Amino acid sequence: MRVLIVENEIYLAQSISAKLSEIGFQCELAAGIKDALSDKNYDVILLSTNINGQDFYPVLNAFKDKIVILLVTHLTHDTVAEPLQKGANDYIIKPFIMDELIRKINHLIEHEHLKKENLAYKAYIAHSFKGLQIDNISIKEPLPLFIKTNYQKYADAYAFSFANLLQEPFKFYSLTEKGIFNKIKNEKDTQLLYISDFQTLKKSEKQQFFDIIKDKRAIVSTTESAEEEIPFKTIFLKSDNKIFDRNDILTIDEYVKYIIINYQNKFPDTMLSKKLGISRKSLWEKRKKYEIFKKK
Repeated sequence: MRVLIVENEIYLAQSISAKLSEIGFQCELAAGIKDALSDKNYDVILLSTNINGQDFYPVLNAFKDKIVILLVTHLTHDTVAEPLQKGANDYIIKPFIMDELIRKINHLIEHEHLKKENLAYKAYIAHSFKGLQIDNISIKEPLPLFIKTNYQKYADAYAFSFANLLQEPFKFYSLTEKGIFNKIKNEKDTQLLYISDFQTLKKSEKQQFFDIIKDKRAIVSTTESAEEEIPFKTIFLKSDNKIFDRNDILTIDEYVKYIIINYQNKFPDTMLSKKLGISRKSLWEKRKKYEIFKKK
């Protein structure tokens, strides 16, 4: 990781460079603003706000998408407050302890990494739930809340949407995990939880689970279709298309129906019937049987 040190106090700049180099950073020095702008391929910028009266804002503008830590001699609006508003990430007052500077650098690197990771996860989740219509989500629903569904993604989409409306992240647990009851039991009652795979519990375990979550802010999902008494508010999310799910095995008829509904607008009937191993006439008959209407 490359670090640019923009500092006209040569001894200080060299001391910072030596220490950071010891722990794996590649450091370069710039004694003035012009030198600092000669190469923009840096990850971290250590920027002095007192370089012989030179305007340091061109450096802030040039490295808007990088980590910038201000090196300041005293706190003022011009040296700290305004630069932070214009894009700097943090500041440290000279003279400083080198370990504190390293802590700030590592903290900001981790922060930037988490920001990018979070954006990637959000994009993936949005893509994964694309096309799923979950209506009437209310954060006023009492918790614990159970979701019964024939398609796990419906419950997942509900939980993510619920947390998004609350503007509060949840902690996820699967009831297939070893020692899961103790993990959930040890969670604070104020923590929002999303718990899946209720259908994997034995009958003898279900009452124990109910006792554990009775005072928790939990959303619990199950793909179990059997009628059973659940002592908490329960909502039902059903997929009419009977889309594939890892907790569900489709019948042949359900499989054929799924393929027709989801692929009839992607492939011509000749190819679709060939993929299913049936004639075009049989394909037409199955559409009629399932009341599936092809868009023209």
